[in-house]
Order: sequence, then structure tokens, then C-alpha cells
Amino acid sequence: MNGNLGKKEGAGRREHEGAIHPEAPSVEMATSNTNTETPGFEHRWRLFDMHCHLDSMANADEVAREAAANDMALFCTTVTPVDALAARSRFGTPPNVRVGVGLHPWWVADGRRGEIEIEQAAQLAAVSRFIGEVGLDFGPRHAANAQRQLDALEAIARACAGHPVEGRVLSVHAIRSAGEALDVLERHGLTASSHCIFHWFSGTSDQLARTLDSGCLFSISERMLATRRGREYARQIPLDRLLLETDLPEQLDKPCSADQIEASLMRVLHELAHLRGTDEHTLSTRIAKTSSELLGLQSRP
Repeated sequence: MNGNLGKKEGAGRREHEGAIHPEAPSVEMATSNTNTETPGFEHRWRLFDMHCHLDSMANADEVAREAAANDMALFCTTVTPVDALAARSRFGTPPNVRVGVGLHPWWVADGRRGEIEIEQAAQLAAVSRFIGEVGLDFGPRHAANAQRQLDALEAIARACAGHPVEGRVLSVHAIRSAGEALDVLERHGLTASSHCIFHWFSGTSDQLARTLDSGCLFSISERMLATRRGREYARQIPLDRLLLETDLPEQLDKPCSADQIEASLMRVLHELAHLRGTDEHTLSTRIAKTSSELLGLQSRP
């Protein structure tokens, strides 16, 4: 989740913005996400949104069903551990949805989530295959609480390192903090043991080179391609490290649609093919193959 902070942070989270509820699902629910044979594996999916906030769409169940009907798979990144547990319960049936354990740096930086939530996120991450959205944001609105964010990311990374899960995937937010985020991931061996995806990468060219050397992947959105730096990075990133994302919805708790997701992904795909001077079908097939392997699904040949 990047971009227009006012639009997204100003939207209400209703009860999820409160303290962790005693009736929230237990940490043990997370063990279901460690399976490598996951629902939907037998189906061949066409498009993959590798970073969206499905649970924050007002009509999320409808979107999940429509996406499945359109052969699209979704990586639902959450912003708090309570949201992650609720999303797992809600989307336990759709074969095209994978839910990540999230603790978004905005929620940590502004104090909406504290030590209790950091600990819960770490406990969930320890037994989960899919992690996200986690990371750091040292932009002007959040840099004052950089240490609090670092403490949260350290706790989650340490938990993952202490409890290896085959095929673990992390979707990482890093605004003006790519180097620091990579420091944490490398310190705990996650760039070697897990699949680390930098969502909407916006670091320096030196940081891009370092991130590539570490083996990380990159999910590309329309907003990333709207900047000259983003377009140049998308041109340079090796094909086997490229993924597509939408980061939808534009505002939390507002309606969205599978058609919106598909249209955004297709625009990114078209622009990537143009930037890289390659065939769109070839590009789509390779990105789908990478995405499907990360999510434990199959892509169309």
C-alpha cells in the first residue's frame, strides 16, 4: 500500500482499527497456510495480482468470486494481524486467494498498532507461508517513528527465520527505506530462505542493484510505471523477477471489481511489453509462471 496517503489513511477501518478482540481467531489458524499443496492447485490461472488489499474491498467476496470466474488469482495483503486472521476465515474457500499476514508500517508508525500487535504478527508469521504487507516507510509523514517500524519488521523477520516454512513469500513495503528493509531481511537470512517481493520499488539505482543481487522479486503497478524512474527500473529488472500488482482498492473499505483488477493488470502488462520491446504473450506467460509458483498454483501454458 503506497501512493496517496490521505485517501487511504483517511478511510475508516471500523472495528479492525480497535484493539485485538478476545474473540479473534487464534494463532493456530495460521498453520493451514504452511501447506504446499494448497486449494486451487489443479486449476490453471491466467492472471495474478501479487499485491492487493482484497479484504479492504467493501464487496470482497463478490470480487473474489468474479476473479475466480475470470481465471485470476489474488495475493491478499493485509495491514494488521487481526485483519489477516479475519481474511483467512473469510477467504478460506476461494481457490484463487492467498492471504498474507500483515503489519503495515503506517499502522505501526502512527501508533494505531503497538507491542501486542507486533507480537501477534510475529507469532502468525512464524507459522505462515504468506507474509504481507510488512516493511518500512521513512517518508516525511512516517520517518519520525522509524525505530518503531524497524522493531516491528525485525520481530517479524526474526520469527520467520526461527521457523522456516517451505516456499515462504513476503510482500515488502519500502519507501525511502529500501536499504534498511534489505538489511533486516538479509540479517535474518530471508533473502536466501524465502521469496522476498518488493512492492512498488522506489529506491535508488544502487539499491535496485543490491536488491537484485540479493535475489528479490518486484511487483509492478500502474503507479510505479507512472514515473520515469519506475519505468526504467521495470525495463532493467530480469524477466524471472517480474510480477504484476494493482494495490487496489484506491480507498479502504470502498467497492472494487474483478474487471478493475484485470484492466489494471493488463495495462501494466502492455506497458511492460512496450518498455522491454518484447512480445506481450511471452511476457505474460513467464510472469504467470513465476507468480503461480510463488502462490502454489498453476498457470496456463
